[in-house]
Amino acid sequence: MENLAFPALGTLKKFNFHSHLQHHGLSLLREQLTTLQINLGKLCNQACHHCHVNAGPTRTEQMTRHTADRILNILENSPSITTLDITGGAPELNANFRYLVEEARGLQCHVMDRCNLTVLLEHGQETLADFLATHRVEIVASLPCYLSENVDKQRGRGVFDKSIQALQKLNQVGYGKPESQLILNLVYNPTGNSLPPPQPPLEAEYKKQLKTQFDIEFNNLFTITNMPINRFAQQLKRNDQLDSYITLLIQAFNPSTVESVMCRKLVSVDWQGNLFDCDFNQMLEVPVPGEKKTLWDIESIDDYQEHRIATGTHCFGCVAGAGSSCGGALV
Repeated sequence: MENLAFPALGTLKKFNFHSHLQHHGLSLLREQLTTLQINLGKLCNQACHHCHVNAGPTRTEQMTRHTADRILNILENSPSITTLDITGGAPELNANFRYLVEEARGLQCHVMDRCNLTVLLEHGQETLADFLATHRVEIVASLPCYLSENVDKQRGRGVFDKSIQALQKLNQVGYGKPESQLILNLVYNPTGNSLPPPQPPLEAEYKKQLKTQFDIEFNNLFTITNMPINRFAQQLKRNDQLDSYITLLIQAFNPSTVESVMCRKLVSVDWQGNLFDCDFNQMLEVPVPGEKKTLWDIESIDDYQEHRIATGTHCFGCVAGAGSSCGGALV
């Protein structure tokens, strides 16, 4: 499948992100890295229309124990890294997921699991909710709407009902409760080619609807912009909306978001141990600058600290409107 991204868009190639920042008197410099985000592979029990990873049930890319052990070694040598952010695919389907969680927590690392919710109902995952609660893993869970038709349209038939069951299961073990330290965050992303609405009022509406309809509680809602990469880009292209969507991102450039973009404090690692400046660069196969390109080229994250950040036109997606990151809106 063609790996569609901004650089393939003819006339839109002229929009250089770095030059755009300079025009506004801005720069993108790395700060102290605090988060190691690892992608355990592309195997997933869902195949969502907006997925920039092209994950799905037939994908075979999976992180090995050898690479998992190297990640733990890097964590042990990198005291500045306080958070291990685990993603996929459905990362819980990787044979090394629980091993990585247990060992990282043993190193006093905060662990985040980017969960699609329905994986909690998969065969063999019956104890997953209890495992996550035992190790105080922060859950960042995908739920693109509180309406079933919108979720099923984007993520597949029956996904909404399964997601609600999974959320209720997480609430039962203590996640999302006001008196609990078990953090449950939800993620909203638009079902079409538009920017997310303002995060605070949408969070309030989510909490109202989920509590009223299903007695579900959660901590925070993160709004995330859909990136026109891979599957979502293919969808936009089929509908002849790719150029107009990217133009929307460029025209919505918000200078106040640049200071908080995730690549300043995060490094991304793929299932093979290759280093990237962010998850989107990873999916576009945009390598880090310099010679140190894998986990085996460094002894600690400090060795990576001096690298400049690789950017491209796709970076406009993170700084459009209220901004977008793995932690939601930036402003």
